[in-house]
Amino acid sequence: MTPQAVLAQTFTLPNGTVLKNRLFKSAMSEALGDRQRAATPELARLYGAWADGGIGLCVTGNVMIDKCALGEPGNVVIEDESNLVELQAWAQAATRNNTQCWVQLNHPGKQAPKGLNRETVSPSAVPFRADMAAFFSTPRELTDAEVRDLVQRFGRAAAVVKRAGFSGVQIHGAHGYLVSQFLSPHHNRRTDEWGGTPEKRRRFVLAVLQAMRENVGPGFPIGIKLNSADFQRGGFTEEESLDTIRALAQAGIDLVEISGGTYEAPAMTGVKADAAPVKGSTRQREAYFLAFAEKARQAVKVPLVVTGGFRSAEGMAQAIESGAVDLVGLARILAIEPDVPARLLAGQQPRETVRPIRTGIGMIDKMGIMEITWYTGQLKRIGRGEAPKPRESALWVFLKFIAHQTGLIRGGKKPIKLRAS
Repeated sequence: MTPQAVLAQTFTLPNGTVLKNRLFKSAMSEALGDRQRAATPELARLYGAWADGGIGLCVTGNVMIDKCALGEPGNVVIEDESNLVELQAWAQAATRNNTQCWVQLNHPGKQAPKGLNRETVSPSAVPFRADMAAFFSTPRELTDAEVRDLVQRFGRAAAVVKRAGFSGVQIHGAHGYLVSQFLSPHHNRRTDEWGGTPEKRRRFVLAVLQAMRENVGPGFPIGIKLNSADFQRGGFTEEESLDTIRALAQAGIDLVEISGGTYEAPAMTGVKADAAPVKGSTRQREAYFLAFAEKARQAVKVPLVVTGGFRSAEGMAQAIESGAVDLVGLARILAIEPDVPARLLAGQQPRETVRPIRTGIGMIDKMGIMEITWYTGQLKRIGRGEAPKPRESALWVFLKFIAHQTGLIRGGKKPIKLRAS
């Protein structure tokens, strides 16, 4: 089969949901919610562009389950049906052209910048490493009652997602957010029923899945984004991840998206905790986490997707034909070429190439903040109905950001904290 023929194949999830092709849009934070934490016309326009561009399954940027626990400014929050009309408009645009669109539900836990929320919480009161402590507060340990309340919040939010007209939900269990924190022995040092052993650390995510299923029924897809490992000393390991995938498969998860890392060790960007780049063999195969996906495939039959590193239709097709994954995940390329799925499915190469975003200012580039700000700016352009600017100067974007921050400070408002998705 040609690469485009492989990518164009339909795929049926265990619950009977049919995906029109094998291309999966992974979550990217859009920061396009309004002051009431509701969805906006810009979100509908952005996701409409992706739906028209040919993607098979599209996952939204993280939507929070608690208005008091934001991950970044501009988050959409779902606590109840108070903003249902806006969510319905978003869902209607995102699911046209027979596109599946799932809402990624999330809670940041400790991973929220200082000043954004009144406090941060986590399974245990474990601070960030020293060089990040200036940006992230030491969290307060959650009580047992609060843990149980958060489980129910995930379930209620899933029910609203279904009511709004989206076609599924994804639990954000990766990248150091709350679900990931519960799974990690570094962040979760509890000795009650929510921690102390790998089985107990898994209890939170399994409870979240159960609460969601009780609220949406058996036919509504529920997926999860899960770390292959944290790449952090004392953190979540590949062995524990495989055991978690086995437990989730037994509990009825419909799809597992494999990623890795946290903001203290951002492996999802292609860099491990020691700042070493991914191996040449990994780059040759394109996907960052494909080797782990092969291990997961031996452990479970649940559908798998890997996001990160894919550059060509040939590389994507090879990953699917190998049997390691069922779908291939795309992200940043869709911020600069929203119709790239249509080109791949037509046997054409992408017009654009994902490239490192550099300002030329060493300190700024080392922090990697422009990888967030620059791509978020492209999403906002599409949301305004404008074309992306793939070659927009990173330095110019940075200077505009600083000017905006300065204006906020002079106006007596809090500056925006930079935040990864």
